Amino acid sequence: MKSVAENKKSQNIAEYIIYMYQMEDLIRSYQGNPAEIKQYVVEKYPVSEEEKAEISDWYLSLLDEMNAQKILEKGHLEELNQLVGELAKIHWNLLKTDGTYFEAYSKVKPFILDAVMQAEGKDLGNEIQICLNGIYGLLLCRLLGKKVSDDQLKSAEAYGDVLSYLSRYYHTVHSLPEN
Repeated sequence: MKSVAENKKSQNIAEYIIYMYQMEDLIRSYQGNPAEIKQYVVEKYPVSEEEKAEISDWYLSLLDEMNAQKILEKGHLEELNQLVGELAKIHWNLLKTDGTYFEAYSKVKPFILDAVMQAEGKDLGNEIQICLNGIYGLLLCRLLGKKVSDDQLKSAEAYGDVLSYLSRYYHTVHSLPEN
């Protein structure tokens, strides 16, 4: 799992964030019980005992971070919040400087506004957090076997376009050699 996370982080930062949201929720689904995480999650992997030990260590280190940051019930790891903040900064800069990005954003803006209106005053975070939540919500619906509406699919496509653009930009900037 650590290797999956590292690969996603190096290839597509938005996918990494969503993947880590899944891992947080998986840990929460076992109320942070290490024995249950080992028994019901780690032991199900068809890998060697050595690899299972590495996977178990990774989950337990995430659990430790979640406990230390007091987010075992809700919230996200600080690293993920910082990454969302960094993507939001890139978003605001691109809106002012990149016509192609602005066009993608103009397609997603109605869905963002709709999400804000449906929240009835609840703070959903910045626009990038709303996009991430929209994609993650669709993923959860599919995992739970819930019917996905055409509107959800349209919004997810628009969210995905913005997040893909931001991820490509993020990785371009972070892969440049430092002077």
